[in-house]
Amino acid sequence: MHSAPNLVLVGPMGAGKSSIGRRLAARFGLAFVDVDHEIEVRTGATIATIFDCEGEAGFRAREQAALAAVLEGERRIVATGGGAVLDADNRRRMRARGFVVHMHADVETQLARLARDRARPLIAGDDRAGVLHRLAQARAPLYAEVAHLRFDTGAYGCPEAAAALGHLVETHWRPPGAPHVAAPA
Repeated sequence: MHSAPNLVLVGPMGAGKSSIGRRLAARFGLAFVDVDHEIEVRTGATIATIFDCEGEAGFRAREQAALAAVLEGERRIVATGGGAVLDADNRRRMRARGFVVHMHADVETQLARLARDRARPLIAGDDRAGVLHRLAQARAPLYAEVAHLRFDTGAYGCPEAAAALGHLVETHWRPPGAPHVAAPA
């Protein structure tokens, strides 16, 4: 059993970090924080606007600051952006302040889930599949490096994924203040 202040969800866009994370937060009675939403609240601008005005580097700097602030809290389920793992300090901080779950979804699943999404700057062009394949190739080793647990969301709808992941989390993670339950003999 891993004890950590927070449960951190990493993985590609369309893996279900936010939708499943909200359900897990309700199940465990914890606060839910979506880092991308936190960035938008702090800046008063959408992620797309930040990308337009400051580029990806500007967005990543804001992401690093928001993630650091969010992870200072406890008893939170934190949904990160898909690229949060690109920064070594982010990966170190996530491991130190959370039990990290890599929520995996293959590119075909991502494409289906993101078919109507026009708000994500990295897939704004015509070659969504190509972009998602390149992102997956670059980021997969980083997700593997940071994660304590890997969970494939592709085979599930949101309610089923949340239930299955909830069972796994219960056996692997204990938030601060949660009673320690001895394993059956």
